[in-house]
Amino acid sequence: MVEQWFRGRSRVLFVHAHPDDETISTGGTLAALAEAGREPLLITLTRGERGEVMAGPLQGLAQAHGLAVVRQNELKTALGMLGLERHAFLGVEPARAEGLPPVIYEDSGMAWGEDGRATTAADVTADALTSVPAIEVLNDLLAGAYLSGAQGIVSYDDGGGYGHPDHVLAHQLSRAVATALGLPFWEISSLDHEAAAADDVVDELAGDPNEEPLFEEHDVSAWFDRKVAALRAYATQLAVEGEEIVHVGGQRQAIDRVESFRLRLRD
Repeated sequence: MVEQWFRGRSRVLFVHAHPDDETISTGGTLAALAEAGREPLLITLTRGERGEVMAGPLQGLAQAHGLAVVRQNELKTALGMLGLERHAFLGVEPARAEGLPPVIYEDSGMAWGEDGRATTAADVTADALTSVPAIEVLNDLLAGAYLSGAQGIVSYDDGGGYGHPDHVLAHQLSRAVATALGLPFWEISSLDHEAAAADDVVDELAGDPNEEPLFEEHDVSAWFDRKVAALRAYATQLAVEGEEIVHVGGQRQAIDRVESFRLRLRD
């Protein structure tokens, strides 16, 4: 089955906003592709500097070394659990436009809106991903996709999943790069395909939308233990209780055994 995922494309590029996002929403798929020798690539846009920290001793560690350093180490451990070898931060080769020195794009932060979705933080910094010129981050992601030999791109939907500004920008950048390179683009989807199909999912898809599936469901049960182990690496951000994630704010989320994607752009 894995060989059929993403239309059989090897070297699919996954674009995620912060460390832990890749495991929460696509960890099982990444583990499966890596085990199958499909060479998935992950580009992480920021180091998650603005994240909150779970209560306990890790708060002192984050204060002493900086949360960015801690989350980078958590990411490295998590990717080891998933078996993923190809990773880059945006702004660092190969995800940096040619001839430019490395740069760090910072977490933009967020606030919770009245509708329960994330929105832009009031104190966003000048070095935040959403503050720097969009053309710069776009060129970096374009370089990363091109130099890695990406044959398809995966990222969030146009609402960024839950509205975080870095997630929304990740969708916009990924979709623009896929268009520029003529690559298929899949967005991370809920399992409510009927509701999703009721929106504009087919408006960008040339030809008969019935000629190939718009939605893919990946049963990642065989890689579930790897996904859980990778989630446990993110001890500053979450706890794992049974088959649930407990986020730093106390929100509970089931750990998905099925990861779903929908095709938004064909090549």
